[in-house]
Amino acid sequence: MNADSRTVPPQAPRSEGSPVTPTPARRLVVPLGLFAAAAGALGYVGAVDPNEPGHYPVCPLYRLTGLYCPGCGGLRSAHALVHGDLLTALRDNAAGVAACLGLAVLWAVRTVRTARGRPPRTAPGPAHLWTVGALLLVFTVVRNLPAGGWLRP
Repeated sequence: MNADSRTVPPQAPRSEGSPVTPTPARRLVVPLGLFAAAAGALGYVGAVDPNEPGHYPVCPLYRLTGLYCPGCGGLRSAHALVHGDLLTALRDNAAGVAACLGLAVLWAVRTVRTARGRPPRTAPGPAHLWTVGALLLVFTVVRNLPAGGWLRP
């Protein structure tokens, strides 16, 4: 018996136009994995208080220039959200609260569409990305102006 005469088990015939449809449980692996990662990160931020020095690094932009970036206060904001204090979260970083809300909505839409077997289609278009970028730029400029003190962490 040589290498060319091996017996190969027969495979079930597959038509070219019919892809294998995953089960609903398999379709939810990625959204549930994203949820677990976000829950783990928020759980850590909720357990380790960013208001106490030494737990997290200081923002490099703030350290070098004294200017607040759009993310400054984000960990304190997330910590307040985890503990149910919405007003403190908004005071620490309003853009961070809006981002958490937006990402939660996108995740929910993607999960429902995926569970129903539809394509997720949650990728933002260029107009959305430019709008978010412009809003973050305005938020950053205003929070560093004397009149924007209410947006500082």
